[in-house]
Amino acid sequence: MPDSQEYDRRVSASVEEIASAVRGRRLRAVDVVAEALERIGRADPVVCAFLEVWDGEALRRAGDVDARVAAGERLPLAGVPVAVKGPRGLRAAGPLIGAGCVPVGATSVPGPGTPWQTWGLGAHGRTVNPWRADRTPGGSSAGSAVAVAAGLVPLATGSDGAGSVRIPAAWCGVVGLKVTGGRLPSPDRTGLAAPGVLTRTAADAAAWWRVVSGPAGGAGAVPSFPVTATWSPDLGFAVPDPEPVALARAAAGRLADAGVVRLVRPPEPPLLLDPAPAWLALRTPGADPADAHRVRTGNDRRLDALFARTGLLLTPTAPTAPHGHDGPGDVYSTSLTWAFNVSGHPALSVPAGFGGDGCPTGLQLVAPRGREEVLLAVAREAERRGAVG
Repeated sequence: MPDSQEYDRRVSASVEEIASAVRGRRLRAVDVVAEALERIGRADPVVCAFLEVWDGEALRRAGDVDARVAAGERLPLAGVPVAVKGPRGLRAAGPLIGAGCVPVGATSVPGPGTPWQTWGLGAHGRTVNPWRADRTPGGSSAGSAVAVAAGLVPLATGSDGAGSVRIPAAWCGVVGLKVTGGRLPSPDRTGLAAPGVLTRTAADAAAWWRVVSGPAGGAGAVPSFPVTATWSPDLGFAVPDPEPVALARAAAGRLADAGVVRLVRPPEPPLLLDPAPAWLALRTPGADPADAHRVRTGNDRRLDALFARTGLLLTPTAPTAPHGHDGPGDVYSTSLTWAFNVSGHPALSVPAGFGGDGCPTGLQLVAPRGREEVLLAVAREAERRGAVG
């Protein structure tokens, strides 16, 4: 084992720092992965982030990465431990494995009979928020968010059908990206769910995006700063609690003060129609699609008009603080996120500070379809200038 200072440095190392060290043969992938497995072994009985941990297979894959590096392969994510969402998550991890990532386990998702918007169920029990164990981490990418927030892995995959990456990211204090609908493969026949990632930093999310999106993924021009942005506390229909609105608005203000964005007034009338009828109709077999078509068409028109005059839309990520494990009551945790599953726009949650309960909250950034690189560039610049995180 390394000394404690060196060990702490490795725990907090970024995706690129790990990959660069393994490519340069200053670290072995086997050692990086063994340390991640040790962290998981110590912490997971408490946070319950994992359904399965693949100790032997992960060390074998890490050995393969070291052999590939020694043979001269330049792997962009060499030796980076990754957690994959749920028992089927490995099926979608091919590009990451090809780039040198090492899957270490499958993260928790809601268990049988579990309300989808509350929590996850891991091998050791109910998944807990690492900031406060009596609160949910959000769902359904619960374990992935917790694994990153607790420092067990630097990178975890997710999927987002109504906010399932962004809400856990907000409530666990990490970065969560949902990509443009249809841009990457998804098993969801409704078209609502899109792949995503949870990381500690926007730079780490960008490293994931470069790998999974292929050669054209980062082809868009890096925006010049400040990027124009519209702030909305409620998207015109939601009723969020005052505290997450205030924290997200303060975070948007810090982005503006740092010169990362320039805030412009939202259009009139109210920004969007409530997407709930559309989302529920699309998700429910046999439902009348008329409401879905009406709401989707109306919101697409409004979002097209918005993005014709501004580069980003900023909102709170979630309308409430993390609730207890008994559920959210009558409040939809998804009220500020699922509009962009219906519309397909990419969206990113970044940390926006802490509420009075000691739990994190998030600021949601939404961009035009296919402009993930704008979201990531803005978030990276905000981190560089100390405006988020």
